[in-house]
Amino acid sequence: MSILVLGGAGYIGSHAVYQLIDQGYEVVVIDNLQTGHRDALHPKAHFYEGDIRNREFMRSVFQKEKIKGIIHFAANSLVGESMVEPLKYYDNNVFGTQVVLEIMQEFGVKHIVFSSTAAVYGEQRVMPITESAETKPTNTYGETKLAMEKMMAWCEKGFGIHFVALRYFNVAGARGEGVIGEDHDPETHLIPVVLEAALGKRPAIIVFGEDYDTVDGTCVRDYIHVEDLIEAHILALKYLQNGGESNYFNLGSSQGFSVKEIIETAKAVTQLDIPVQMGERRAGDPSTLIASSDKAKQVLGWNPSRTSIEQIITDAWNWHKHHPNGYQK
Repeated sequence: MSILVLGGAGYIGSHAVYQLIDQGYEVVVIDNLQTGHRDALHPKAHFYEGDIRNREFMRSVFQKEKIKGIIHFAANSLVGESMVEPLKYYDNNVFGTQVVLEIMQEFGVKHIVFSSTAAVYGEQRVMPITESAETKPTNTYGETKLAMEKMMAWCEKGFGIHFVALRYFNVAGARGEGVIGEDHDPETHLIPVVLEAALGKRPAIIVFGEDYDTVDGTCVRDYIHVEDLIEAHILALKYLQNGGESNYFNLGSSQGFSVKEIIETAKAVTQLDIPVQMGERRAGDPSTLIASSDKAKQVLGWNPSRTSIEQIITDAWNWHKHHPNGYQK
């Protein structure tokens, strides 16, 4: 029996595959390689290249493999893009998940751990954000992830499919040995963008807005190490397999760092100058997002160990300086 990782050639998905195989799981990966990388795949994973929206393709994989649980990372995730291409996000994220749930129901697979997002919360006044906070997304990306959560909840009632939705805050870092890491095109996540500026791959880091109601006027975010994040996914899968009820968990470090603080920490880690330019605010960007992850710690037994921003940036830098062009040779 295998665990199916959807989007297992992507940044977060590939880290999940490595950790699952470290722990002795048999792993099947589905990825259309739209944003994933063949070189990020673990050599022991059974890889199928294809799209989760293709019912016949999905059915063929389930016929060949004995799937006992799913971890779902396959989605578009760029906030800015989602605001100008909203239907692309509904098609891939919402319809794609609909097909996944249809095939799960057809083949009797009852457990799915799902990559959700802090973007479901939108702009919140009370920090840190708990799972009981109102969900009111301010961008299409967050809205589609919330729709995916609601679809799973209705499928639990209709089909008995149990799910865990993990609401991420900002994910960064890389596997300790530096064999896999973050490589997006275009890259929009702050820490890799800052490190690209340090490498001279971009002329400067653009800070989108410095008039927010925060400590230094720039957006404040909660950063979580990708390896800590994946540990929570595997704990969530075990939780479901041990009879746990469907649930929602925040995953973050419960600490907030401004854009300017990230840039200064990256300068210290890399010992390099990082040019900075000020830009306008981006549509849909909340000023502050900080997680309360107490529920995940209490219910799942999650104990993140790589919580310092210095370590997160150091591990990310280890990947980027040895792979300045990402997975390109």
